[in-house]
Amino acid sequence: MKIYDYNGKKNISGDRIHAARCQKRLTQSELAARLQVNGIVIERDSISRIEIGTRFVADYELMMLAKILDVSVEWLLGIES
Repeated sequence: MKIYDYNGKKNISGDRIHAARCQKRLTQSELAARLQVNGIVIERDSISRIEIGTRFVADYELMMLAKILDVSVEWLLGIES
C-alpha cells in the first residue's frame, strides 16, 4: 500500500478540526466520544493524530466531524474561509 502525504501531512483538515474543537470547548476525548455515539469507532489518540496531521481522515469521518463541530466539510478542507 502506498502512503500519500501532502506537504508532509496525511490530511489537510487537522488544523481546522483543532480550531473548531477548541472553539466549541471540547476536549479530544469529548470529541471522540461524540463520534463514537454517532457510529465512528475512534479513540482520543486518533483525534490527536488527525489534528497534527499524522493520520488520514476518511470521508465518512470528515462528514461526521463537520456535523459535530457545526462547520461545513468545505470549511474543514480549507475551501471556505
